[in-house]
Amino acid sequence: MTTTSGLVALRASWMFDGVTLEFVPDPTVLLAGASVVAAGRGLEPPAGATVVDLGAATILPGLIDTHVHLAFDASDDPVGRLARRDDAAAFLAMSVAARTAVAGGVTTVRDLGDRGYLSLGLRDAARSDPTLPTIVAAGPPLTTPDGHCHYLGGGVAGPDLRRAVREHARRGVDVVKIMASGGNLTPGTRVADSQFSVPDLRAAVDEAHRFGLPVTAHAHGRRPVIDALEAGVDGVEHVSFMTEDGVDPVPAKVFDLLNRRPVTLGLTIGAKPGAGDLPPFMIERIPKLIANTRALYEHGATMVLGSDAGIAAAKPHDVLPWAIRQATALGMTPAEALRAATSAAASACGLGDRKGRIAAGYDADLLVVDGHPGTDLAALHRVRAVYVRGREVAREGRKLP
Repeated sequence: MTTTSGLVALRASWMFDGVTLEFVPDPTVLLAGASVVAAGRGLEPPAGATVVDLGAATILPGLIDTHVHLAFDASDDPVGRLARRDDAAAFLAMSVAARTAVAGGVTTVRDLGDRGYLSLGLRDAARSDPTLPTIVAAGPPLTTPDGHCHYLGGGVAGPDLRRAVREHARRGVDVVKIMASGGNLTPGTRVADSQFSVPDLRAAVDEAHRFGLPVTAHAHGRRPVIDALEAGVDGVEHVSFMTEDGVDPVPAKVFDLLNRRPVTLGLTIGAKPGAGDLPPFMIERIPKLIANTRALYEHGATMVLGSDAGIAAAKPHDVLPWAIRQATALGMTPAEALRAATSAAASACGLGDRKGRIAAGYDADLLVVDGHPGTDLAALHRVRAVYVRGREVAREGRKLP
């Protein structure tokens, strides 16, 4: 799209700015190149601007998925299929996954575990490719030699964690991901068991912070969650309190630790209906998982929405809108759930100064949907258009090039 002034004015029925919980009626969003220059009600487009009337639509910030795995292909066997790909094939599949996210309105993703630092190469390519989302990259997650996701290449013994963090920093990661517990994708590991001691976790955190890098920990069971919080991590992913055969209630100590300093909890929810069945053991645990998350939310914990996209057929890389809808079962209003996937998510990804909001000076990453998601979150699936850094890259469900 070209204009004589270089300005594009988007008009719609509603706007969600990513921060306030009220939707703005009859907004105009003014774009100049890759940035928003003004937004609000009653804003008159300057002379020469190209005006795009979107009708009965809502303009939102592009969604931000704080927990994806671009290297996993959302199949019935994501780990096995990745193992059968060489790096070139894996990189291509990751590119497809990233574009799938964009087509669904997700304009920024935080990749919390790839193989061989491939996400860093894709991150760098995205800076000049408007069909790709902004990517925050962790590289291979740090885990024990035979621990959860060791096959991604991040296996390391506890005493070597500082060296491993330095290598991640040298490679240029944006965040350090560490596996504080086992996980369901790795046979032989247990979700309730700690993989590292608290001193080892603290050493990894200290070293990462020395390089200016945040640390987020994969932790399911009560002991690993407490270990991660005591070690001083910046974020904890999953926070499910799962055991081998059930779900523990949230321990009182977790509430106490969350009161002591700010920590962001990454909720990895969201499943696309009809895309694949959840394992029976997960279905049985859903009521207790919801109860735990609701308790943390009512306590005032800082929460953001991620999807764990890629790890199963029910979690394609455009699944985040389903997570937003499902977050209302945890006690969030639609607007609160949207904020957890926009401005709050941007802050968790270290991008709070330029992503997740519709405001002057912010990146022009936008999602346009038919309808009003404040009253009907199903509107998020009615994508009218997606803008990545000011460029319209998807419209009315068309696939990206």
